[in-house]
Formats: sequence, structure tokens, C-alpha cells
Amino acid sequence: MNILIDKVGPVTTLTINRARVCNAIDRPTAQALADALREFEADASARVAVLTGAGDSFCAGADLSAVADDALRANRLEREGDGPMGPSRMQLNKPLIAAIEGHAVAGGLADLRVVAQNTVLGVFCRRFGVPLIDGGTVRLPRVIGQGRALDLILTGRPVLADEALQIGLVNRVVPAGTALAAAQELALEIAGLPQRCMLSDRASSYEQWDLSFTQALENEFERGMSVINSGETQAGAKRFKSGHGRHGRSA
Repeated sequence: MNILIDKVGPVTTLTINRARVCNAIDRPTAQALADALREFEADASARVAVLTGAGDSFCAGADLSAVADDALRANRLEREGDGPMGPSRMQLNKPLIAAIEGHAVAGGLADLRVVAQNTVLGVFCRRFGVPLIDGGTVRLPRVIGQGRALDLILTGRPVLADEALQIGLVNRVVPAGTALAAAQELALEIAGLPQRCMLSDRASSYEQWDLSFTQALENEFERGMSVINSGETQAGAKRFKSGHGRHGRSA
């Protein structure tokens, strides 16, 4: 199976299972990954997903061996629907965390990225004339800014873990061999938070890109009021008043 699915409580771990080709994505794998994420979205008991790769690499991007044989059939190349890498056009409604060891190449879509110290990231497809048609030119500038994104997009140079953390390309750097465990621990922490509030704030942070400043503030307020009206906020305030969760504790 190209995508392995492991559910433990509220955390779903998806593993790209093509270690023999550094987890490069071909058409069947792209479809399987998109289907797995849709299944995660539809599962009411699943709160956070972790995406990782089998073996020593996270993902080598598109499977260029398949592209070399037939570029138009190697991956899905349609304007509508799923992207060539599968879920790259999706806007998930729940958090997704990438757990990265080794190489992570080209486009991505995770909310948070936990990487091992041995991680190497980059737009290496630049070297082979493969365009970024999986959101790389859209998501990357929004994460690290236009200037830094262009540095990576134009050169295709490698970015090591420490630099990636400095420029905001990743969120956590952990010792080699521990990225998956660290990402799953982070996922469990997020899954334990008041969900309506967290999901509302997450959605607002994405929706604001398409809105004017004033509209974004209005949208944030409307979403926030929906959370307050649900009773979740008052319940949290009562927990605080009773002494739970103070001084930085999560509960």
C-alpha cells in the first residue's frame, strides 16, 4: 500500500510508503494520499493528522522516473480537482502536521512542520525543469515571505534544518530519528485543546488572505462570537476560575 494509515485516539498518522524511491509521488500515490486525507476529514473522532514518510526520507516530490516515461500520464494534470501531488489544492478543516526526516522536496500543505536535524528541504525540481504546480509558488511566499521564497524558488538550493527554522519554513527541529514521535506528541497536545475555538481561529487565519483588512477583522469577530455562543468559552472560563490550566498548564 502506498499510503499507510494508523489511528491512535484522536491522532491519525499517514505514512507515504514508497521508501525505495524516497517516497516520491506517482499518480496512484497521489490519489491514495488525497483519499486518506478526505477520510481523515470525514472522521468525527479524528482531530489532528500527522504526515510522514517511510524509511530515511519524507518525500522526494514528484516521481521523475514516471515523468520521464510519460509526463502527461505520470501525475494528474488537470486545472480542476486534485493537484498532481494529490491533496496539494485542499484546504483542510483540521490541523495537519508534517513529521520530516531526510529530504523534503517541492510543494506541501501542512499547518506545522516538525523536522529532524538531518532534514534537507528545497525546491529541487528547479534543476530539472519541473514547474511548481502544486501550490509551491502560492503557499511558500505566504509562509516565509516573498523574498525568501524567491530565493528558494529561483535557485533550487538546499535548506538545512537550522536555516529552515530561522526563516520560518519549519516550526520545530528535533534530534534525528525523533520527528515522528515529536509530531505525534504535538498532535495529541492540539487534539486535547477546546476544539471549536481552535478550529475557528485556524480557519480565520487562512480565510483572511482572501479578505480586506476590515473584512478579515469582521470575519474573525463573527467566528469568535460563534464560539462564545456555543458555550465553549464560558466552560473554559469556569475551568480557569476553578484553578485548572493556570500558570501555563494546558489543563
